[in-house]
Amino acid sequence: EGKGKKRSPLHDFKKTGELMLIKVNKTLEVKTKLLNTTEQCAKRCSRNKGLSFTCKAFAYDRVTKRCHWLSFNSLTNGVRKKQDHAFDLYEKKDYVRNCIIGKGADYKGTISVTKSGIQCQAWNSMIPHEH
Repeated sequence: EGKGKKRSPLHDFKKTGELMLIKVNKTLEVKTKLLNTTEQCAKRCSRNKGLSFTCKAFAYDRVTKRCHWLSFNSLTNGVRKKQDHAFDLYEKKDYVRNCIIGKGADYKGTISVTKSGIQCQAWNSMIPHEH
């Protein structure tokens, strides 16, 4: 990063224009609030500030300047995608990327099999290998 430049909170999100997520599963949580910028939405989502759930994504309504924080993303079961010209969807990269960076300590993706198709060992298991 350059000197004196602040890192944008949007850097941690993958943007998909004109898309909204609709929850089919009623247990999934959403919170909305009027905010002027996507940066403000991203900052609050990253910090989980004022949210009773872990924010995995947010949708920003460009028309009403309303932020919709989501406890789910496009990969969550019980969610469907809806084309909507008013919204831009921002998903936390940690939850939608399928690659492991470094030792994978922060990995939150969905891959649970090896390249050869073998089921991965659960983190809470010491069998067949110790951690």
